[in-house]
Amino acid sequence: MTSKKAVSVLVAACSLPLATPAAAELYWSDFSLSYLHGTEYEVIAPNGKMDTVTFEHASGHSWGDTFLFVDRLMPDNADSETYGEFSPRLSLSSLSGHSLSLGPLKDVLLSGTWEFGESFDNYLYGLGFALNVPGFQYFNLNLYRANNDLWDNDDQLTLTWGFPFSLGTADFLIDGFLDWSSASNSNASEMNFTPQLKWNAGKHLGFQKPLYAGIEYSYWNNKFGIQDKVERNASLLLKWHF
Repeated sequence: MTSKKAVSVLVAACSLPLATPAAAELYWSDFSLSYLHGTEYEVIAPNGKMDTVTFEHASGHSWGDTFLFVDRLMPDNADSETYGEFSPRLSLSSLSGHSLSLGPLKDVLLSGTWEFGESFDNYLYGLGFALNVPGFQYFNLNLYRANNDLWDNDDQLTLTWGFPFSLGTADFLIDGFLDWSSASNSNASEMNFTPQLKWNAGKHLGFQKPLYAGIEYSYWNNKFGIQDKVERNASLLLKWHF
């Protein structure tokens, strides 16, 4: 089976109802809009300045979970671009009818990601692991094989996490991701570590869902697989959940 077909099968499987109505239960769902402004971006922004508007949707189900984001990248003095990812994961505990929870391991999942831009589509497939780490709202590890449109295929490791904490009456969240991909004939190995530190201003404005203000920091080695292209960029962040 090709990687493109593998992801298509995973997406289709995540769309099918399971054996009983209870098995297809929606546990939670979240939508958000974000705005970022940074001045030290590399590659896309000629002078380093760029604004980004991001739509995100995440959901958790008895059969697994999904995550979608779409970025509108608006660099200063360059054309705007759209980039997005859709990542469904199918729970092997749900599929088998037997819990795979063991120690810090909550579940093992079939994982896929479709990365899409204005001139390419990449398809990733592999295994995901949902982990129970004390203090963290969530902690996920995905191991992928990537079928890339514009460069050689490679392997990828992705970590995602969320760590909420409070100081007095103020609520904060540190979340983000780390992507590492292997080297190939066309690309250098790259590592993108991007955390966000956010304060929930919405709590003090009477909002039922968070309105975050904070910063995002991009620590990206060999950006886009370009040897020695390094990004160190701090961006102002506003994020509204609805």
